[in-house]
Amino acid sequence: MAPVSTGAVSGVDCSSSVRETCIVSKFSMSSSRWGEITALLKDEGRLRAEYPRVAEYLATAAGLAGTGDNQADAQFDLRFVHYMTGGSAVSRNPYWDIVEPCVVEHEGRRVVGGGRGEGSARLAFAQMLLQSSYAYAIPAPETVEWVADFCANLPVVELGAGRGYWAAQLADYGLTVDAYDSEPPNETVNASFPGAAGQVDVWHRVGDLDEFATRAGRADYVLFLCWPPGWGDTMASDALAAFENAGGQRLVYIGEPKGGKTGNDAFFDALSTRWRLESVDSQFVSWWTDADVAQGWVRA
Repeated sequence: MAPVSTGAVSGVDCSSSVRETCIVSKFSMSSSRWGEITALLKDEGRLRAEYPRVAEYLATAAGLAGTGDNQADAQFDLRFVHYMTGGSAVSRNPYWDIVEPCVVEHEGRRVVGGGRGEGSARLAFAQMLLQSSYAYAIPAPETVEWVADFCANLPVVELGAGRGYWAAQLADYGLTVDAYDSEPPNETVNASFPGAAGQVDVWHRVGDLDEFATRAGRADYVLFLCWPPGWGDTMASDALAAFENAGGQRLVYIGEPKGGKTGNDAFFDALSTRWRLESVDSQFVSWWTDADVAQGWVRA
């Protein structure tokens, strides 16, 4: 079916909490999908029941300061609704599709800042919801390609995989990926990735740590650590030590530098003494509030 522009939708009877999503332009989708969205936005009871995170965003965002560009903010809201309610049927990487138009160059970095480097209160609220719905780090296509190049045809094991969103992106690119988490969101309560109606619990199969412990033999894979917990949590250093003991040679680390919100001091000390930084993704995209990077390390 031919796509239809959403630039002239003033006739849609939206409630005040979702009205801004209906004042948009330069965004297109199939006419059937547009009909689904307009019907959903007209029925706030259904929206709250089927997609509570989307309803929460729309209700809260209306009272938060935006970027100063009302049209850009409205376009973001519509992308948020479209991809957060469409699931994998509308995109295999909805996180990126939501934020990509907001990426700007700022102080030598690519950041999601809503058309400016400092972002907005409205975008910060969206960030919180998107990170808990998908992943803390943003999987830009360029970064997925960079990871694949660094892995050099080796399989990947991700620890602390959360919803397995990054694992899904890497698998879609063609890599063999096994993902594990201490609290797989589809099996137990995970405070970082809480369950909610209308959202995917896991995008790729995520095993628990008991399953990971059954892996035997040499670590002939790339260890992938994406936003391992910080604040003194030893997960990152424990995972790296076990990987070293098993003969692991290649590590992808996505997170903040030492002293930031990810990893612990022992992890960074081990990297600086026993590993060599081989590659950094210059195209990595970060939220403007974060200082994360994508790095490829090899044993020294």
